[in-house]
Amino acid sequence: MKFFIDTANLDQIREAQDLGILDGVTTNPSLMAKEGISGKDAILNHYKTICEIVDGDISAEVLSTTYDEMIKEGEELAAIHPNIVVKIPMIKDGVKALKYFADKGIKTNCTLIFSAGQAVIAAKAGANYVSPFLGRLDDISVDGMNLIEEIRVIFDNYMLDTEILAASIRSPMHIINCAKIGADVVTSPLASILNLLNHPLTDKGLAQFVADAKKMS
Repeated sequence: MKFFIDTANLDQIREAQDLGILDGVTTNPSLMAKEGISGKDAILNHYKTICEIVDGDISAEVLSTTYDEMIKEGEELAAIHPNIVVKIPMIKDGVKALKYFADKGIKTNCTLIFSAGQAVIAAKAGANYVSPFLGRLDDISVDGMNLIEEIRVIFDNYMLDTEILAASIRSPMHIINCAKIGADVVTSPLASILNLLNHPLTDKGLAQFVADAKKMS
């Protein structure tokens, strides 16, 4: 399973990269705004900087919601770097844009997926990734893991190449459960990734090793 980090914060991206386990990055307008990044030129330059840090797929989201505008914006994003994946919303014009970019050989990530039907449509249109949002489903008392499982079964039934990119990750257990079910990718805040490192017995064991080493010196 691939590990992506979901942020626009360069320090966090570098920290995840330094761990040696980072496969890519996803970000969005909200995350950009959180870092104080606004304006077309600033956003494009920020994506370029991310591409210089991480050698992997970098999802860059269009801000438009009409077909012609998404095509124009997506082509500008794709021109930044070969690793850019154009992030397209799951709307009717978005599906048309997925097909356009697939025909042009431009990679895409269809975002805001909340049903298996949406995932199938995106895959049929040629999306390289579909991004089901687990946390937001959990927020309305719907088990997001069931959605991942449904999409996995359907994609496997028909040998679809589209990768399942589990998004809106809220906890380390989301990551573990996605791995068990068979998500191809998880995109997560850095904190959830780092929490996978932690276990009280590891801390206890290390403390004992250190204490025993001191006795031997």
